[in-house]
Amino acid sequence: MVGRATDCLRELAQLLAILPSDWAQLSCALFTGESTLVTVIPRRAADVASKTLLSTLKTAFGTSLAALLAFMLAAFQIGCHASAQPALERPSNDADIVRVRPDQMRQLSIVKVIPHPFRLQKQAIGQIAFNEDASTVVLTPFSGRVTRVIGKLGNDVKRGDPLFEIDSPEVVQAQTDLIAAFQGLQKARSQLALAKRVLDRLTTLFAGHAVSQREVDQAQNEYAAAEFDLRTAEGTLTSARNRLRVIIGRDQAEVERVERERVVNPLITINAEIDGTIIGRKVGPGQFVRSDAGEALYTIADLSTMWLKANVPEFDSPLIRVGQEIEVRVPALPGRVFRARITAVGASSDAATRRVMVRSELPNPDRALKSEMFASFKISIGDNDRTLSVPVEAVIWQGDVGIVWVEREPLVFERRRVKVGLEQDGRLQINDGLEANELVVGRGAIYVENELQ
Repeated sequence: MVGRATDCLRELAQLLAILPSDWAQLSCALFTGESTLVTVIPRRAADVASKTLLSTLKTAFGTSLAALLAFMLAAFQIGCHASAQPALERPSNDADIVRVRPDQMRQLSIVKVIPHPFRLQKQAIGQIAFNEDASTVVLTPFSGRVTRVIGKLGNDVKRGDPLFEIDSPEVVQAQTDLIAAFQGLQKARSQLALAKRVLDRLTTLFAGHAVSQREVDQAQNEYAAAEFDLRTAEGTLTSARNRLRVIIGRDQAEVERVERERVVNPLITINAEIDGTIIGRKVGPGQFVRSDAGEALYTIADLSTMWLKANVPEFDSPLIRVGQEIEVRVPALPGRVFRARITAVGASSDAATRRVMVRSELPNPDRALKSEMFASFKISIGDNDRTLSVPVEAVIWQGDVGIVWVEREPLVFERRRVKVGLEQDGRLQINDGLEANELVVGRGAIYVENELQ
């Protein structure tokens, strides 16, 4: 028995020879394989070694001594696990103060309490709409039947591009009136030339006492009447030309063709009046349209800009002014922020909702904004007030109470309640509880708070 005990003690001495001198680290190395022994005795090897050692002690010294040694080793193991998980230290004299170790500072960021400009902001909701200042409807100036539809929904058009053709008797009448006016002008010119020749002949005869004064006076009256008829015919022709060009929509080349060829074309083309995109069409081939119906056959809009029509509560309307800058967000376009200025404020409040319409013009170069999209806007009101602020992550919320950790001295932090105001640009307004240039925990404040709990 003494020989087996001697062998057991020799094995124990060999094991102790490869372990560190520190007794707590010896316990960790034996039972966990951690600390500096991780490269010498892994966890699995340590467990096997401990079991073998206990079995040998039991055989050599008996069950009682082996149990005592096992209890001692278990106590060392518990001490190892306790020392393997270091925690933040908290001074015993103040329940709201926590002390950290230098290696734990890597998890924390220390920031300074600085002033930041905060402005009171109001929010409202609304919808995107077409810019009515850059859109128009296309009507027909006369009645007729649609023979061809040229413009398609969604097409981009330029001013003067054809949209559709109709066959209208009003077009025929206008061209007929132009032809008649042109012929009337030619006749008036002939009558004037004839009256001028008669007057010249009678004047010569009167000088030779061949005719009476009465005949000369009559010739002068006829010449004056011919001049008046010519001026009337010229006015009638100008009116017919303008009606065909402006009202009917014929260009100058077509007017000249009608005067030259005197051939009537019953078809008329309706053209686009502005540059833009066709956003609406209510006409099809074969449809009969009326000039007095007043219904828009086409709608064209410039999509480079859009309107935001928002509704603000009437008690906020006195704070809204034309020219104020707004920040617009559209849920259909996450991550994008549109900036614009208010262009109009409604003159009345809606009787049902008690809200006032506010309008702004938004740039839309990529046409991402669509009509009727839901949108919200935020407007800053008042002057910029520079007040103390901290980053958002520096404040820990316990219900409605804000908590920050203030650095009292290196590695020592104090828990302090603060009164929080606005949140803008990733910072929180501090109305009470902190002084300028104090240092607080930013990133990692939640970890310090958890240790206090």
